[in-house]
Amino acid sequence: MRRSRRNSVLVHLAALVVAVLILLPFAYMVSASVSPQSNLISRPPRWIPSHLDWERYRQILFGEGGAGSTFRAAMVNSTIVAVATVAISMAVGIFGAYAFARLDFRGRRPTLMVFLATYMLPQIALLIPMYLILNSLGLLDSRLGLILVDSSLIIPFTLWILSNYFLTVPVDLEDAARIDGCSRVGALFRVILPSAKPGIFAAIMFAFLLAWDEFMYALVFTSSNASKTIPVAISEFAGRYTTDFGLVAAGGILAALPPVLVAILFQRYVVSGMAAGAVKG
Repeated sequence: MRRSRRNSVLVHLAALVVAVLILLPFAYMVSASVSPQSNLISRPPRWIPSHLDWERYRQILFGEGGAGSTFRAAMVNSTIVAVATVAISMAVGIFGAYAFARLDFRGRRPTLMVFLATYMLPQIALLIPMYLILNSLGLLDSRLGLILVDSSLIIPFTLWILSNYFLTVPVDLEDAARIDGCSRVGALFRVILPSAKPGIFAAIMFAFLLAWDEFMYALVFTSSNASKTIPVAISEFAGRYTTDFGLVAAGGILAALPPVLVAILFQRYVVSGMAAGAVKG
């Protein structure tokens, strides 16, 4: 009993340390976003602002020109790119994952592993080929180009998650639906997808987060406010000779709100969906 209690205390202490390490940078970002510039450049640094300064948020949300207009345009671009990427990735991923989970064809598992291997490739290795392809298609500096690039990177991930989750749905349920007159597609939508909601939500959430946070391709492939996304816009808050770290922090806080809220709302589905996708298959 004593050993069990000691282990429990150690586990909780370790969890507390990890939580502090994760939350401390975010807490400092919140503090920096409302700190006067003098607090941010003082030595030693001041972790608690002397007074709250909301000017940076006003500048970003309501300011005309400069950082404000760039950020708001980037927010719209990021939303369009992320939502469209999720739609394409899920449309392809659902049907592709069903094929890998239910259809028996030669090379099924190796093919899925090849798709997953493409997801594991470092982004820098694909940068030049992607650039040449978009340039030849006339899609540089466009939201459509980013949507296609992000979709090509995220589809292997959705295939892996969904195919493994579809395997957890009993085949007998699908067979019963087929006996009752459902086609294979009908059984997919009426039986498998409702039974695989946690996996679906997990794939949607992670696809959204990956598309929302993507930086390298957006930085290289875009050059105007018509297509720049949030990570690129925030990176441009840094000046050549001086940087308002509070402005960067405020932009980071606002950019983090949508994915954080989405993750909180669907946390239960995301955790269970990722667990099933990781251990099955």
